[in-house]
Amino acid sequence: MGGPAKHVGLLSGRRMNELGYETILVHGSLAPGEDPLLDVAEQEGARMMYVPDLKPPINPVSDLKALVKLVGVVRKFRPDVVHTHTAKGGFLGRAAALGVWPRPIVVHTYHGHVLEGYFSRAKTAVYRTLERAAAKVSDLLIGVSQATVDDLVRLRVSAPEKFKVVPLGLDLDKFAKIDPVPDLEVRRQIGIDDGGLLFVYVGRIAPIKRLDVLLSAVGMARRDGADIGLAIVGDGEARPELEELSRQLGIESSVHFLGYRSDLERINAAADAVVLSSDNEGTPVSLIEAAASARPVVTTDVGGVRDVVTDRTGIVVPANDPAALSEGMVTLARDADLRSEMGSQARQHALSSFSADRLVRDIDGVYKDLINHRRSDPAAGEST
Repeated sequence: MGGPAKHVGLLSGRRMNELGYETILVHGSLAPGEDPLLDVAEQEGARMMYVPDLKPPINPVSDLKALVKLVGVVRKFRPDVVHTHTAKGGFLGRAAALGVWPRPIVVHTYHGHVLEGYFSRAKTAVYRTLERAAAKVSDLLIGVSQATVDDLVRLRVSAPEKFKVVPLGLDLDKFAKIDPVPDLEVRRQIGIDDGGLLFVYVGRIAPIKRLDVLLSAVGMARRDGADIGLAIVGDGEARPELEELSRQLGIESSVHFLGYRSDLERINAAADAVVLSSDNEGTPVSLIEAAASARPVVTTDVGGVRDVVTDRTGIVVPANDPAALSEGMVTLARDADLRSEMGSQARQHALSSFSADRLVRDIDGVYKDLINHRRSDPAAGEST
């Protein structure tokens, strides 16, 4: 579940078909503790193919099996464009594109990256080397935010002229219909009966998301007298540790672990505000959907957050600073007029900047430019 799944779903079905494209969406297995998100692709009528050996961890045996399968898919489908997403899919998908001649145009989208802050120094060095090699066989590299591109250039993945920024696009219609006033009945239906102001976090439960900082911030806010509750939507292997931390902080009755949910429009309808505490992000989908729901946010200043959140739509604080995060939450908790005004501005910004139609138009333009360039200069792909 997450932004990449929604993003590729929109680019793999009827919207692209209407523009004359035939697509196939190849996907693999999930990491432990993660759930799939096939809804968007299925609703778009995407043609999908499952490759079980395409898994997140590095494993030479399964990776080789996945590569052989992907080469077979490319040779059979004969695509004009191979467009990859995520780290493992990006590396093996681009390698598979080299298995056919003439080589298809190769595009990779970075929704963020795992090249800093995720792994040990040795493993990070390996990943950076692999990413730089994959970049050399790519015709175009796309970042979902300028901050993401700047980060990848700084890490010497490739030269800046090989990158293009294409912001996320999402189907926001169901979020745009949500009443700006929180729905307390829906809140009770999802199992939250306590009063007060409800903040919602949506995303994986993973160390980089710094939910330990978020729980500490909630504890501080409550000690300051703010009647704040927190709903955590998502799951991961670290969930038991965080549940124990909430008990140690004495806030377990105010923190609700809801697991993965597919009804995020109902979750946002129940919320007063949305919060994000990450140390690293691409362009956070949860904040875009919150904005479209007319919900203000409190978020750390990382990655492409400032593409989504302005001073008029939310409160942005430094990363790894529970006191600052707490202060931002308390500010929203104590000012209903501020929440309402920020929510209204957020909805306008999200619907104008992150729509599915805008994404499809952008990608259509990217593909046409690359295809026309290849037709005018057939040798271009040989020297990439």
